[in-house]
Amino acid sequence: MTENIPLIELNDGMKVPAVGFGTYRLKGADGVSSIKTAIEVGYRLLDSAFNYENEGTIGEAVRQSAVPRDQLLITSKLPGRHHAYDKALATIQESLYRGGLDYYDFYLIHWPNPNVNLYIEAWQAMIEARKQGLIRSIGVCNFLPEHIERLIQETGVAPSMNQIELHPLFNQEKQREWHKEHGIVTESWSPLGRASNILENDKIVEIAKAHNKSATQVILRWHVQLGAVPIPKAGSVQHQRDNLNVFDFELDEVQMKAISGLTSLSGRIADQDPATYEEF
Repeated sequence: MTENIPLIELNDGMKVPAVGFGTYRLKGADGVSSIKTAIEVGYRLLDSAFNYENEGTIGEAVRQSAVPRDQLLITSKLPGRHHAYDKALATIQESLYRGGLDYYDFYLIHWPNPNVNLYIEAWQAMIEARKQGLIRSIGVCNFLPEHIERLIQETGVAPSMNQIELHPLFNQEKQREWHKEHGIVTESWSPLGRASNILENDKIVEIAKAHNKSATQVILRWHVQLGAVPIPKAGSVQHQRDNLNVFDFELDEVQMKAISGLTSLSGRIADQDPATYEEF
């Protein structure tokens, strides 16, 4: 399965698979089992965060896996309460200790927290951590263009990726276009619209039938054709396999527009607007 997954090159030369594996709420022995199975099925990009409290779970799954560490791409994220430079650097080190890892392939600032206004310090710490070999590639999550512009203007370093809420009910067209213009890869969190009824949408179900695929596979294929990297979570082996099996069909322009047309300004899952939302 792994050989069928295209790779996308980032602005720092790193390459990332077109589909990754989300691990939110996967913890303990059950989490280790699910993540280990995902690796065996073919996932090579694993997404985590300091605030998910499962970096240790991912580290244990990696150690138990037969796939060598250097063939895996592991992501974690810096929490909002640790944006100050010294705290950020210590948190990155703590993330590595938790996971029992020597380095993270990707480390992202989880939210900009603009009211606290320390994300520039956090970014400077990330740059330093990369210099020290603790991180291979640095990026952000939930940053608006104005936040990224400040990063670039004040440090001269652009993020390799921006992980944002992206699903058919909130397609982030303008943000994606901005990313593309500035050479930043878009990564999609909650790509299936967590806890929404999107999988039962008539248009998506109709498209799925036309391709003899599931609604989930159609949505993930939509992400891939947008040029975004979805990171769906799946507990069962069958769902894990199905979520990777999206590279043997293609949506036509009409189908892509139909799915994108489901978006709305109020489509965010939890009204977490990066312009005001504060994550700690």
